[in-house]
Amino acid sequence: MPRFSSLDDLLGHDELGVSDWLVVDQDRIDGFAHITGDHQWIHTDPERARTDGPFGATIAHGALTLSLCMTFLTDIVQVDTVTFVVNGGFDRVRFHTPVRCGARLRGKIRLLESRRLPGGARLILRTTAEIAGERRPACVADQILALYEQTPDQVRP
Repeated sequence: MPRFSSLDDLLGHDELGVSDWLVVDQDRIDGFAHITGDHQWIHTDPERARTDGPFGATIAHGALTLSLCMTFLTDIVQVDTVTFVVNGGFDRVRFHTPVRCGARLRGKIRLLESRRLPGGARLILRTTAEIAGERRPACVADQILALYEQTPDQVRP
């Protein structure tokens, strides 16, 4: 995985990197269902999803796919001088292709916008969650983050 030596190093790139592949198996889907309380059969009942569902298998929750974008982000965006990160949320999220149980996903991250802040920088990053063997991505999400190179008590807005 790429590692950036400083915010200036990170801000000097548009394409930030590509994560390793991650398998979305039934255990991960069921665990997410347990945590969120979303036990819809299309996610949690492999037999019914195979026979009655439109995808031939269970599929990952859209929110699970989006949360994996955070996993890809933490794998790819590692900056040696950053001491803390504030997640400002997502501006735009689109789900293009369902993630079938057993699919392999990886994330590609691009820096769309940046501006310096006292002690850090505000970024808008686009994560594209790709599915192995699929032409269209599972998800494309634009996320707002603030990365700081100082401790919280040193930052003055």
